[in-house]
Amino acid sequence: MKLRNKVAALLAGTALMGTAFSAPVFAQTDEDDYYVPSEYLDGMQYRNIGPWRGGRVTAVAGTASDKRIYYMGGTGGGVWKTTNAGGDWTNISDKFFKTGSVGAIAVAPSDPNVVVVGMGESPYRGVASSHGDGVYISKDAGKTWKNMGLGDSRQISTVHIHPTDPDTMWVAVQGSPWAPTEDRGVYKSTDGGETWNRTLFVDETTGAIDLTYDANNPRIMYAAMWDTDREPWLIRSGGPGSAIWKSVDGGETWEKTGKGLPEEMGKIGVIASPAQSDLVYAIVEAKEKGGLYKSTNGGESWSFVNGDRRLHARSWYYMHIFADPKDADVVYVLNAPFMKSIDGGKSFTQISVPHGDTHDLWINPDNPEVMVNANDGGGTVTLDGAKSWSTIYNQPTVQIYRLNADNDFAYKLYGGQQDNSTVAISSRGADGSIGLEDFHAVGGCESGFVAFDPDNPRFSYAGCYLGQIEEYDAETETSRSVSAYPEIAFGKSPKDRKYRFNWNAPILVSQHDPSAIYHAGNVLLKSTDRGVSWTEVSPDLTRDDDATQGPMGGPITNEVSENYNTIAYVEESPHAAGTFYVGTDDGLVHVTQDDGTNWQNITPRGIGAALVNAIDVSPHDPATAYVAVTRYKENDHSPMIYKTTNYGRRWSQIADGIPDGDFVRVVREDTERQGMLYAGTETGVYVSFDDGDNWQPLRMNLPHVPVTDIKVHGNDLLLSTQGRGFWILDDISPLRQMDDDVDEGATLFAPSTAYHTQTSGGRNGGPTSPNPPSGASLYYSLTDVPEDGIKIEILNADGDVIRTLKSDKKKGEKGGGSGSSYNLPMKSGLNKAQWDFRTEALKPIEGLWSIAGGRDRKVDGYIVGPGTYTARLTVGENVSEQSFGVAWDPRVDVSAEAINEQTTMVSQAFDMLKELQSSVIAMRKAKGQAKSATDANADHEELKAAGDAAVKAIEDWEKGLINTERQFFQDVLNWPDKLHSDLQFIVGNLNGGIPPVNAGTKQRFEDVAVVFREAMTARDAVVSGEIAAFNTAFAESGRSPVAAPDFSGE
Repeated sequence: MKLRNKVAALLAGTALMGTAFSAPVFAQTDEDDYYVPSEYLDGMQYRNIGPWRGGRVTAVAGTASDKRIYYMGGTGGGVWKTTNAGGDWTNISDKFFKTGSVGAIAVAPSDPNVVVVGMGESPYRGVASSHGDGVYISKDAGKTWKNMGLGDSRQISTVHIHPTDPDTMWVAVQGSPWAPTEDRGVYKSTDGGETWNRTLFVDETTGAIDLTYDANNPRIMYAAMWDTDREPWLIRSGGPGSAIWKSVDGGETWEKTGKGLPEEMGKIGVIASPAQSDLVYAIVEAKEKGGLYKSTNGGESWSFVNGDRRLHARSWYYMHIFADPKDADVVYVLNAPFMKSIDGGKSFTQISVPHGDTHDLWINPDNPEVMVNANDGGGTVTLDGAKSWSTIYNQPTVQIYRLNADNDFAYKLYGGQQDNSTVAISSRGADGSIGLEDFHAVGGCESGFVAFDPDNPRFSYAGCYLGQIEEYDAETETSRSVSAYPEIAFGKSPKDRKYRFNWNAPILVSQHDPSAIYHAGNVLLKSTDRGVSWTEVSPDLTRDDDATQGPMGGPITNEVSENYNTIAYVEESPHAAGTFYVGTDDGLVHVTQDDGTNWQNITPRGIGAALVNAIDVSPHDPATAYVAVTRYKENDHSPMIYKTTNYGRRWSQIADGIPDGDFVRVVREDTERQGMLYAGTETGVYVSFDDGDNWQPLRMNLPHVPVTDIKVHGNDLLLSTQGRGFWILDDISPLRQMDDDVDEGATLFAPSTAYHTQTSGGRNGGPTSPNPPSGASLYYSLTDVPEDGIKIEILNADGDVIRTLKSDKKKGEKGGGSGSSYNLPMKSGLNKAQWDFRTEALKPIEGLWSIAGGRDRKVDGYIVGPGTYTARLTVGENVSEQSFGVAWDPRVDVSAEAINEQTTMVSQAFDMLKELQSSVIAMRKAKGQAKSATDANADHEELKAAGDAAVKAIEDWEKGLINTERQFFQDVLNWPDKLHSDLQFIVGNLNGGIPPVNAGTKQRFEDVAVVFREAMTARDAVVSGEIAAFNTAFAESGRSPVAAPDFSGE
């Protein structure tokens, strides 16, 4: 396939202006669109860096027959499984699911291989929740999955499977929160999800929120229906549709129950007690007598039991109830506290759990002490009746709202984790990986932006809901409130507050003047004294509609998080101080070019009351800006990206290629290649190579997850996600160089500068994420896989080949390995090789156990120093070269002289090791020849004597240099090191150290060098002595002499 048949014509001679990088710019042709086939992108891989701290989970299930196996569903992170009771969790849905938000999970009681997942979380938040795409079913305990329909269900609250028939299942569909829909209700399948029949429907605003059956008679079922909808400024919970329904025929038909229940109800949770038929508990949202109800006659009548506010507060977010399978008086109600009653609900005790916001519970029907809980900190398992729980610090399912990064080395990524704290996490761990000790909070709380001077991030400014903002001092590790107007706003309507702040209220530190901090409510606020005082620098930039600023919840329960008519995003131009773009959550965009003195409304036509979620000013053109607009709160999931080239006077839509339904949360332009754009959508990342005319997926190994923010940071692409934490696409240089010749033969892309980095080794345990790969990343593309293989040679500044990397089809096209065993990947499309900065390895000495580990193994080359190197790719007759730099770790303050001294010393030591090793091999060869010749002339006394003397001299010489007695590492206790090990140790010590070389190392090197020179003198003496005498004797007798030993190592 010829790529140029699918791509646009190259605009000859066009280059990026004002950047250090130059690449072709592509335009759309009349005939075809610019498109890079996925195989030319798949050679790059995203790196998930965590943090390893659980995010929101609203669905869990377990396997009754095995108390080690559980499943959990993240609200953006897919399905995870543990086989050791929460000791660790593994994602099992990434290769199969097309959305990330999980609403419900069930395991078939009669067949634990059957797992059913309903997508789309039930407690739908306004800014941290996503819709689903129906039902997925696995018949092999999560190894593979298939989507089985109900794709328009949006949010699924509950799934149940018949206790003896795994093909019979029920799904409670809550439906879209943003518009009336006929997809709501209870659905049933009797053929394993092949077909579905809706058996209960109330109306277009009433969905099924809970479902339960009598474990002793599954024909008896109860369904809780919830009359609800959302506006961007309001959660309506409650109406005539809210009720409890009962079925006596396995969910085929339903009748409403309700005698004794409140007339006006909101959200309801219901559970049939497995321990006692006809006993049913319900937790009810109601103005009058909200709380726990109980029926002892199968729902014919209900009695009020307990009105404890802890059971039904903030009802729209909680309201789930569970019954003990053995004891009819034990009932659990899940809310911000985890509540347990042992007297049928008359009284409750708060149970300690790893995270307070609890949503789902599975209780082992055979052993009620065994449970798994879903909470806003993840999935947690107890095996002892909630006395102890598994940790939440082993699941990277964090929901991050916004992304920022500093310019440190290693740089840190910052954001706010929903239902937890802010996070600052290193992109590279000091111990060789990124673990729990590599992240910490920086003030603020779950919902905020984090802003700072990236070149000096000592002081960071982190937000929280209701306009709270804190300054965090990284030196003292303390924080202080710097809110412009600290106001206790809980329960207050937005119109009654001084300022209206978005849940994610923007915070910005000026890149032109780091002393200027901006915080946005309904007006833009500015501080130049670290938050001591604030000034309004704009009027109200929202629509400021009183009708949307009343109570945020009703008619039963109020809410606090649905502030509306607020600023949602602020972007400063990198080109001019005082130029800011502001977008609101009610569909307005303004710009100022004089630091707020004057503002212009530049809203794109037709976006309505959309959420302006992100704005990006082109780093290449001050008049160009991009805006990501979402209308999902209007029940419109269309992708919407707008572009202006004249400060907003005119806009054009540029979202072609992003599928309908995959709405866009963020758009960014590459900082080096003009016109290359990245879009973060509800399910992943897209890239455009032609300034938005055409888009294509940039997924690679990224799961289907909402991408909330994107940042181009040097040569890396950074992502924050809503359910899978932070991701980094290391080294995007191939993307920046991709052109329409990429599929013509072989292409070697110019590598980025590679850095020597040091690791301290060892950590305190716990899960980890990988560091960026060590060494230099070398990207190359192949149109076809050559039969004769490929090679990459590394040349130093003098043009000498110091390392050759080769492919080996026997080892597979993926390549990989480490050190001397590294195999070049070789597949059609984009490939990535990794040079570890080492020179060519040394051939192994047979029988030698190396201190580097292993027997009969090669000795890896030494690590080269900083400088300019060249990669040379050879594919058949095609040869291409690219130069690149190798630099020292920027964190290390070391002089060029000290680096040169260390590099010179390690190369000298390695040269000694190389000569020693080649000498041993050559002398062994000479010994073998001498022994063979001697054995063949055993009856010739003079020749035998000469041969025996030569063999003994070589053996005596070798014994002082290497240890062949060692069989494994602890043998060093019995057989001390000799010269070979001493040289290896010096090379390793210098390779792993930071300059300057200390005096002791220098002295040791000099001492070993003396021993080495003596060994080489002794070698030469054997060659000129015993070997020469042997050759003379054999020559004089007319026989062939032994070949002179070759010590070159070639």
